[in-house]
Amino acid sequence: MITPPLLQPGDRVAIVAPAGKLKKDALEAAVKQLQAWRLKVTLGRYIFSEGHNYLSGTDEERLNDIQRALDSRDIRAVFCARGGYGATRILNRMDFTKFRKHPKWIIGFSDITALHLLMYKEGYQSIHAIMPSQFNDPMAGPSIDSLHQILFKGRLVVRAGADLANVPGSGTGEVIGGNLTIILDSMGTPIEPETRNKILVIEEIDEYKYKIDRMLTQLQRGGKLEKLAGLVVGYMTAIRDSNTPFGESITNIVRHHTGEFGYPVAFNFPIGHEHPNLAWCHGSTMTLEVTSEYAELNFPTMKTSPPARSVKM
Repeated sequence: MITPPLLQPGDRVAIVAPAGKLKKDALEAAVKQLQAWRLKVTLGRYIFSEGHNYLSGTDEERLNDIQRALDSRDIRAVFCARGGYGATRILNRMDFTKFRKHPKWIIGFSDITALHLLMYKEGYQSIHAIMPSQFNDPMAGPSIDSLHQILFKGRLVVRAGADLANVPGSGTGEVIGGNLTIILDSMGTPIEPETRNKILVIEEIDEYKYKIDRMLTQLQRGGKLEKLAGLVVGYMTAIRDSNTPFGESITNIVRHHTGEFGYPVAFNFPIGHEHPNLAWCHGSTMTLEVTSEYAELNFPTMKTSPPARSVKM
């Protein structure tokens, strides 16, 4: 996998909105923060478009903004302003011809998982992290700090506390995934991920338990869970139950679909729709280590590399 260059003070970055609609003041805190990092900020031409009622502009407008950022030799990172819905409508029309000459980071999560899977198919790492529309959240500090660490210094070890449901063990592989719904949405499309020997990350928000079970059932039936190097379960936020209770916890649902395979599984990782939502490089090779005391994503060559900062829960 190709790793885009780290950022340096004075670099130019873009904020675009390939998915949901934004309010006019949604990006003020993010622009100030990026400028405090001594970055030059360019906003997408159509980022506040009224061209669509739900999305942040028409498909043409959203595609135009992200394509211009991908093509630019001056832009060093592309921040996706928010998630929601809409990125998949323009994926098949994105052109990476000029991007390959000037690789840059693509940053976001949730609906932006679709872009991460696309970047992975193209052979590039990207960053699963907090998005500009969330920078004004009083709880966002650690999430923002972790993004700064990866963009400017590179390696970041992400650690979670012990969880009684964890499956101990160690596995090394490329880390892929993100939002569970978007992973399922990719099935049968050009960005469907190959998960064999990979560390799969899943997180979700505002779904029913039976739908989580249905999605994991599909992944299992599709052979996506059997040969993993490890599984990281991030936040399962605002998960609801139906009028007829499903009768299983999220932990039990995950264990039901993965328990026979024997790879390490880590629950309650600081990744997803809560804070801290710690940054990680999609497509990077890492080691998932799960013990009785902690679980962490670290780097298999850390002993011979510069020390990496560790972020704990």
